[in-house]
Amino acid sequence: MVITMDETLKKIEQFHGHLGPYAVLGYRMGRIANEKLGADPFLKTAIVWTHIAPPMSCVIDGIQISSGCTTGKGNLTVLSGNIPKACFSDNNGKKIEILLRGSVKNEIDKMVTEQNIVSYSEQLYLKSDQELFEIR
Repeated sequence: MVITMDETLKKIEQFHGHLGPYAVLGYRMGRIANEKLGADPFLKTAIVWTHIAPPMSCVIDGIQISSGCTTGKGNLTVLSGNIPKACFSDNNGKKIEILLRGSVKNEIDKMVTEQNIVSYSEQLYLKSDQELFEIR
């Protein structure tokens, strides 16, 4: 089954309450982790560094939606940070670190308004992983 962009964005909006850039970026982070570590949320953990208040903390919801790692399961830990970063690991010790590029954060800070938040978030969703993140 192929999930379209529209279906994915609706899923993010439904879970999070609105469509915003950090929720979209979190979703993308979790999707990358699933590709590298597998989709089973019970076989991986996530540590997320972010501001603990919106809008940046919205990255947490996106990560929960796509990776399946959640605070309720106890396999998602949130720590304070200045730029969104997530470190995922599986039960075998394999890890992946995903850091939002500073240039992307700066662009969000300068460009996003109430009037363009949805269209901007849609544009972010279409960018490549390499444009958005440093992946280690």
